[in-house]
Amino acid sequence: MGERDALGDLLRQAHHARSEDLPGMARRAAQQLGADDMILYVVDHEQRQLLPLPGPDAPHRDALTVEGSLAGRAFSMLQSFGGPVDGGARLWLPLLNGLERVGVAEVTAAAVVPDSAVVAFEAVASLLAELVITRSHYSDTIEQVRRQAPMRLPAEMLRAQLPPLTFSTGNLIISGILEPCYDVGGDAFDYAVNGDTAHLALFDAVGHGSSGGMRAVMLASLALAAYRNARRGGLDLVKTYHHIDTAVRDHDRRGLITGVLAELDQRTGRLRVISAGHPGGLVLRRGRVATVLPTPTALPVALGDRHPPLVVEEALEPGDDVLFYTDGITEARSADGERFGTERLVDFAVRALADGLPLPETARRLVHAILAYQDDRLQDDATVLMVRFCAPTTGRG
Repeated sequence: MGERDALGDLLRQAHHARSEDLPGMARRAAQQLGADDMILYVVDHEQRQLLPLPGPDAPHRDALTVEGSLAGRAFSMLQSFGGPVDGGARLWLPLLNGLERVGVAEVTAAAVVPDSAVVAFEAVASLLAELVITRSHYSDTIEQVRRQAPMRLPAEMLRAQLPPLTFSTGNLIISGILEPCYDVGGDAFDYAVNGDTAHLALFDAVGHGSSGGMRAVMLASLALAAYRNARRGGLDLVKTYHHIDTAVRDHDRRGLITGVLAELDQRTGRLRVISAGHPGGLVLRRGRVATVLPTPTALPVALGDRHPPLVVEEALEPGDDVLFYTDGITEARSADGERFGTERLVDFAVRALADGLPLPETARRLVHAILAYQDDRLQDDATVLMVRFCAPTTGRG
């Protein structure tokens, strides 16, 4: 049987498949393509481990680290890697939904899979990645595998509202990451691509005297909902800011949220930004900082009735990266009290981009560098939202 038959069989099974059925479906597809087996791994929330997905007939596998393993290399670089092993061969495939990294698939075979056949396995892995995501909406099984620590209630509430970490249109790539995973304080991000416009938002809610971060999470949740409500109502950037500001002030006059609202026109590369009491972000171009976006250009949310916001515009060039971040990044402190600071942030981002890493891997390594700097004990949420403008849109209606 060939690729078409394997994909058709997967699609037929998918209509009634449970999460627990996916490992068996992967094995059957691999055998239809001439391999012995295919084992699925999902990445944990901290993106440090690749965890085997359990199933009734799934062979035993240990968890693998992203760092220092061939499986982790496939995950990090969004590429397939393989070669001979004792008694056969192994092929590692990234599980990708677009550019959203779900995990990896391990293909075992009697002999090395020829390059001409790898494409078929990649197609099967792509469909399985989508099934992993869709089945996660109807079952807790995959989510339970991904969790390596108890999830506190504020984190449970906020993470349910975040968009996928990575999205690409081919003309731009958006990638975000939020730490800590299991106990958030009030950071959140959101995005949507409607036609040629990419809408971007980053929020940092201050929960004065909150218990367990719940007040900050409630404020961040309100900001996210108001942002989406404004965006879906077709409001422009300034009106969106006022819509969020009014919603938060009506709910909690003592609440305070800093944030960034931005729009990027894929046709022209025009970036428009409002920095509401928040770092404005950085534009990185050809290995250096091209622009430090002005900040603040508006008062924090809940104070917006006191002063009108200012929209800053920046013309992006193809290949530019825009880095938005919360102050948990730059204010991270080492054991001796030294701040991570903007200079280290820029240096790390520039070096990571020079290494040619995919954008989601750059974001992952940046946040992990912040964690390592604080000996894995964050004093505040650390959130990154990165945007790469690849090329203007052409030929689209």
